[in-house]
Amino acid sequence: MAEYLQRKIITGSDIIPKSRAFRDIVTSFAMHPSTHDVGLVKNYNAIKQAMKNLVLTAPGERFYEPDIGCQVSQALFEPLDAFLADSIQEEIINTIESFDERVTIVDVKIETNNERHYITVQVFYEIVGQPRVEQLDFILERPSG
Repeated sequence: MAEYLQRKIITGSDIIPKSRAFRDIVTSFAMHPSTHDVGLVKNYNAIKQAMKNLVLTAPGERFYEPDIGCQVSQALFEPLDAFLADSIQEEIINTIESFDERVTIVDVKIETNNERHYITVQVFYEIVGQPRVEQLDFILERPSG
């Protein structure tokens, strides 16, 4: 009878974190058609947009937060080879893991195009508290002009 009356003590490791809802403004500042306010992106799209913005932001570009950013834009002027692809991959992983606690990076794939001088990036990640792997695709290229 005493074995049925015992209660399990719950510790911090027994608690599984659940994901929250996330919102951000649309980076194009497009107006919402019915509210005429700045548009919003939510949840998965907000996280994708935030990760892409982290990678495309150079350190020192954000006011009052000079450490936030990724140094891949400087690498785009180097010759595109396997060593550069590896360093860009590591820089992207380190940046996202350092500044976005909502995700865990699973893999980052880099593909270079030497003829057109751009780099295709695929980031595979999990949102904390969610069991599925999401994918973010974007292209890094030299600024024209």
